[in-house]
Amino acid sequence: MPKIKIFADSTCDLPSAWIHKYEIDIVPLYVVFGDESLRDGIDITPTQLYQRVSETGNLPKTAAPSPTDFITAFTPYIDQGDQVLYISLSSELSSTYQNARIAAEEFPEGSISIFDSLNLSSAIGLLIMKAVHAANSGSNLDEIMSLLHAVRPAIEAEFVIDTLEYLHKGGRCSGVQNFIGSLLKIRPIIKVSKGLMIPANRVRGKREKAVEQLLLNALEKKDQMDSGLIFVVHSLAEEDALILQSTLQQQTGAEVALATAGCVISSHCGPHTIGIMYSKKTL
Repeated sequence: MPKIKIFADSTCDLPSAWIHKYEIDIVPLYVVFGDESLRDGIDITPTQLYQRVSETGNLPKTAAPSPTDFITAFTPYIDQGDQVLYISLSSELSSTYQNARIAAEEFPEGSISIFDSLNLSSAIGLLIMKAVHAANSGSNLDEIMSLLHAVRPAIEAEFVIDTLEYLHKGGRCSGVQNFIGSLLKIRPIIKVSKGLMIPANRVRGKREKAVEQLLLNALEKKDQMDSGLIFVVHSLAEEDALILQSTLQQQTGAEVALATAGCVISSHCGPHTIGIMYSKKTL
């Protein structure tokens, strides 16, 4: 049976140690400042991104990998007889998935499978780890794809946005919404549904109140949780992330891993964003 090589993109926000341990290949998205295109996680870090935004007052644009980027990444593994499985950022948020499909058409039929996570950040990481463990247990590509289709609807992803500024500058909320949010100190909790980001709660007041609501939202479903793995992902919010990690471990008994949001996720959500991502049990 051919070896299955698992690919993800830089929005999966898996811990770097896991990427190396499980030999997951990452195709980076791009962060674009003017005429300068920088590979997410390779040419620029979130700290450097925030510094440039602070200095210029302008947010970067983000761009998907091109079909050529995917062809370049996949070719060495196909040439040596492997099968490739790529788990992508939501097709509702980016052209990354479509570009990977275009690239796959350049290879022999059946050698590459492209799976749309319909999610973002470490919620993609949850699917990747399901695929990794299945592949290591001897599952073939068709079996892994079936598993991913079964698990995908069970993935839960919610996060607290500390400021509406980044969503506003990125064109994801109107000027009126930004003004009202700033004036009333509204801190939205965002969830992912069918590949899109939608409001879950709007919390008025201090950030701590919003983080507490995020935790409560997760713990309300703890009996439904798959106890295998929970992610707490953050962008410059490590202190809060550690508190959430400890509490979730105590309350659920699950493995709770910390992850840091990459540049593309950070450029849309902003600093001090924090999220909880897990899978519910599947039959």
